[in-house]
Amino acid sequence: MITGLDKDKKENAVIVELKQWQDCEPSDADAMVSTRLGGAVRDTLHPSVQVRGYRDYLADMHTAFHEDKDPICLSACAYLHNYAASVADPIRAPKFHEDIAISPLFDRTQSTELEEYLETRLHRGDGLPILQRIEKSTLRPSKKLLDHVSAVVSGEPRFFLLDEQRVVFERALAEAKRGFSESRKRVILVIGGPGTGKSVLAANLLGKLSKAELHTQYTTGSRAFTGTLRKILGRRASAQLTYTNNYTSTESNSIDVLICDEAHRIRDKSTSRFMKGQIRIAMPPQIDELINAAKVSIFFIDDLQVVRPGESGSADLIRKAASTANARVWEYQLEAQFRCSGSDAFVNWIDNTLGTRKTANQVWNASGESFDFRVFRSAGALDSAIRRRQGEGVSARLVAGFCWPWSKARFDGTLVDDVVLGDFRMPWNARPEATRLAPGIPKAQLWAYDPGGINQVGCVYTAQGFEFDYVGLIWGSDLRFDPSSQQWMADRTVSRDKLVRESKGNFEAYVRNIYRVLLSRGLKGCYVYCVDDETAKFLLSRCEGLGFSQALDEPLTVKAETQTREVVRPVAVPVAARRYFQNCIPVYDLRIAAGQFGDFQIPDPEAVEWIAPPEGIQPSMDVFAARVEGDSMNRIIPNGAWCVFRFNPAGTRNGRIVLAQLRDYSDPDSGGAFTVKRYESIKVSGSDGDAVNARIRLKPESTLASYKAIDVSRGDEGIRVIAEFLRVL
Repeated sequence: MITGLDKDKKENAVIVELKQWQDCEPSDADAMVSTRLGGAVRDTLHPSVQVRGYRDYLADMHTAFHEDKDPICLSACAYLHNYAASVADPIRAPKFHEDIAISPLFDRTQSTELEEYLETRLHRGDGLPILQRIEKSTLRPSKKLLDHVSAVVSGEPRFFLLDEQRVVFERALAEAKRGFSESRKRVILVIGGPGTGKSVLAANLLGKLSKAELHTQYTTGSRAFTGTLRKILGRRASAQLTYTNNYTSTESNSIDVLICDEAHRIRDKSTSRFMKGQIRIAMPPQIDELINAAKVSIFFIDDLQVVRPGESGSADLIRKAASTANARVWEYQLEAQFRCSGSDAFVNWIDNTLGTRKTANQVWNASGESFDFRVFRSAGALDSAIRRRQGEGVSARLVAGFCWPWSKARFDGTLVDDVVLGDFRMPWNARPEATRLAPGIPKAQLWAYDPGGINQVGCVYTAQGFEFDYVGLIWGSDLRFDPSSQQWMADRTVSRDKLVRESKGNFEAYVRNIYRVLLSRGLKGCYVYCVDDETAKFLLSRCEGLGFSQALDEPLTVKAETQTREVVRPVAVPVAARRYFQNCIPVYDLRIAAGQFGDFQIPDPEAVEWIAPPEGIQPSMDVFAARVEGDSMNRIIPNGAWCVFRFNPAGTRNGRIVLAQLRDYSDPDSGGAFTVKRYESIKVSGSDGDAVNARIRLKPESTLASYKAIDVSRGDEGIRVIAEFLRVL
């Protein structure tokens, strides 16, 4: 992104998508071309389509471009600096004319035109204040699927699809069109973890295909998810929203496109408790019924969200069934994270902590992420925090592991307080068969959507598939961490879920997946209370800068033992074994690195010590280690600890721990020009009513009251942020 002022002093920002392509071929999908990527010719988004998607996403989601008093004008273009387009080149095919008109494409013969395009928008330069304005403004909260799915289905998408989502979207549209002329079935398999946008993509497809008058159905194995969609969309749209067991007698290929969301909840067979044994035995697998029913089948799946026996959905099951049906298969992986404040790190940390999947994120750095994760000391404090968030006008819900009985509603329609923990008492959400419920109590399938759901505890079956701004999890004793064996222990004796409890050898896998699902429901935050204290301590041991929370207003602090923990000296990598910035990172002496203000002196690589990075830190040219002296940050960083930093932190600095260089001040510990503190930007209203920086505050986090904050009254002019703190070695 390049920023600057145009001739009329209007603030502008231009996104430039750079490509190294040399040629491309036509693709039958509307928004794509084919080019060589990763050693093979693959379908990919047209550069103008891709960069237009970025532009639309930011223009809709970033307040600097749409909500401020004088929004920044945002443009986008693509530059293919190795590409020379021919007269009839596929890159300029008629189907891309609209996209190119909105987000122009320039090849290597058009550098002058590119210069003119940028000149008209950035003529006067002076882009740094504009970039700072973008950096300091905020993103609008993510749009909720259920609030906008009605507009999506009516053919007016309110969710923007980016990169890999758009590739899947265009392939699905292309195959839906082909389904009319070719008899061979088509299966599209979309794999993605929690929060990767599977349901957003599925909803977009439902809207687009329905508008194209294709016979499209959206099916899930979740009564809560499908029931809520039916409630929102009304009776007319409900015919398109089905359950995976509705296709036992559907004629082959009678449906143009079948979208199967939450495909991990596909059952072994479409049986019911009323079927006779002989009929059950004769029935085909449910996956075969689904593929048989449609010309094109699209499955959205996460193998690690299977949470009970009888749910057999997996990527491998779908591949085998598609092969048996002689279907042509496309397979895609969604990676980008749209939940958990966009934090891949939190979802990866969940997987690593639960042992469901090995990832690089062994430690959660609470100070370095915007996602709000906390561990509370009591269920009552957790409930208060969740209710506080709900009162702020955002969505919030309590959920729990299935470790308490689930009673039927009383005769008067009220619910029994089954979940009891000390003074905390609350009912589960209503049972699915409950009909006459007291006023204010939602039916089970509407618990996630109805505001009255704040007064009940949800389980995995009512929460799976949904997302909330904040989720509060009561972690039961069915899965607890044993410090003596350093292993997770699954205890089926405390489980109240009969099907899961009586599963043979898979009980532990089910409960791990259940807590993985529940932990990943939050858009902005996840709060946890653990019935087992050792489990809570284990979670905190895998977090940097985090301790028990008593209340929501209490600042996040580390537990007392981190204040006195032993300082570990880093292990040097021998010269002969060094591969600079690949298997080792440099250790800089901050006293030597202090040059003129604004000039961080980096010594010659041969003149510094090189150490092996700690687990979970990927070496790169912007990562280094340094020793931090003093007790001003001893709640997080012990005196004399070696710490890992990253140069030039991206995004907002507010709330992060940073390494800063001071112009007119000195560090209270070292007396030097560098200090490690928590960065806080304090704003006031200017004469025009806009928020402006009054001062920057560098805050200590110490057990000693003698340490005071450093206030820099001239905004950013008195300090220079060198790097962000990542973790203690």
